[in-house]
Amino acid sequence: MKILPLLFSVFAVQPALAAPSFVDHAPDLPSAVIYAGEWEHFVGGGVAIFDCNADARPDVFVAGGTNAARLLVNISEPKGAVMFADGALADLTGVTGAYPLDFDGDGLLDLAVLRVGPDVFLKGGADCKFHDATAEWGLQTGDRWSTAFSATWEKGQSWPTLAIGHYVDRSRADGPFEACDSNSLYRPKPGGGYDAPTALAPGYCALSMLFSDWQRNGTADLRISNDRHYYVRGGYEEMWHLTPLAPYSQATWPRFSLWGMGIASRDITADGLPEVMMTSMGDQLLQVNKGGGRLENAPFALGTYAHQPYLGDDGRPSTGWHAEFGDIDNDGRDDLFIAKGNVDQMPSNAMHDPNNLLMQGADGVFVEKGGAAGIGTLERSRGAGLVDLNADGLLDIVVVNRRAPMEIWQNTTQDTGHWLGVSLQGPAGNSQAVGAWVELRSGGRVQSREVTVGGGHVSGQAVPLHFGLGVDGAAEVRVIWPNGSTGPWLAVSADRVVTILPDGLRD
Repeated sequence: MKILPLLFSVFAVQPALAAPSFVDHAPDLPSAVIYAGEWEHFVGGGVAIFDCNADARPDVFVAGGTNAARLLVNISEPKGAVMFADGALADLTGVTGAYPLDFDGDGLLDLAVLRVGPDVFLKGGADCKFHDATAEWGLQTGDRWSTAFSATWEKGQSWPTLAIGHYVDRSRADGPFEACDSNSLYRPKPGGGYDAPTALAPGYCALSMLFSDWQRNGTADLRISNDRHYYVRGGYEEMWHLTPLAPYSQATWPRFSLWGMGIASRDITADGLPEVMMTSMGDQLLQVNKGGGRLENAPFALGTYAHQPYLGDDGRPSTGWHAEFGDIDNDGRDDLFIAKGNVDQMPSNAMHDPNNLLMQGADGVFVEKGGAAGIGTLERSRGAGLVDLNADGLLDIVVVNRRAPMEIWQNTTQDTGHWLGVSLQGPAGNSQAVGAWVELRSGGRVQSREVTVGGGHVSGQAVPLHFGLGVDGAAEVRVIWPNGSTGPWLAVSADRVVTILPDGLRD
């Protein structure tokens, strides 16, 4: 056990705060929101969280599967109960998930909508209005089954490079097993829009993708997590170089396989390098970033493997989907949420599988608090998001369930620490500053956060970065911008959201 204090002792300066608690406000929605469908919707069920009407309240786009997708407009009062109203949205079925990002650099967030069928790209307008810009932007999507997405800005480009992961090739008569589809990479044309996609082949049934500068060398690589259940043999987890476009060789990226569902990335060791969490049928695998392109599996005693249900007597393996790090009690230590649920009636895995809320203690060990916090429901959960929905400085939880109503958990934890929200406004083109790193210094330690689009399980968000500060009422923050330039340390007071531009702080 000596490895844990040595590895995570940087966090021990902050005291433990109150036990987490939540209240579900999904019953207050205009009507239940349900992700429905049979085998083509065993996977998917994502949610996009972003502000589509510039009122500083995150709105929610929810995949519906065979039901129509829903847009929920946030009408919560600051520090009040979380409340939503229905937004206007064209009828769109077959949706598996969505990711918000500003494609054309106009400052308005758009949506990449993944589907069973042709994917759709919605251009955002004022007041949560959208129109289909798929053809306008030259995106040739085809009739495929899309289940993963990520985006990055390559050097010199004003439009993002897109990766879309496709699951089983439904056109193959010999499927579904060993019938995984290839994936697609879209690179922008000069002046905007897209050429025909390049195939990332072979594919191994992708369920999550993430562009990340995980080596902190100024270059993003593409990580792909694949579902072993359908590629059966011969497949593995993948890492791709963008330039030249090629998968990592086995010598530099040792191959391994798991029933990959979701990816979460966060520096939890305070060394400036992001760890990676991968959900699976069975162990939820956290890999610690040792630098130099080397990742090591975290020790089991760390508490992150979450391999069996913590409620009931079903000892079969858990099935993890969306994973996300976030500081639930603002003590300065990132916690971990994992959405769980059986694929359908898979007898090898637990049928009633509660979602995890793993709270990180001062010793760096994660302890299960999902049941005590009230969020350990037993539906088949899929996509999710951690986000402050009512401007009270606490991260709430949105969970999409398969064939059951979604959940909206308002964080009601008492006696929490201080916090800071950081919003970036990048230069023309990359308005969200995707690829930037934000470093926050307080209490003798530095928290590092990368701005990414992707990961999770078909769920994404574009909201201010949330930092817990514990007992510290102020902090210093700086940005390493996507072009590699480093801004100065800026002194900020706690318990508010600040906006940083390349030329300084804007309150």
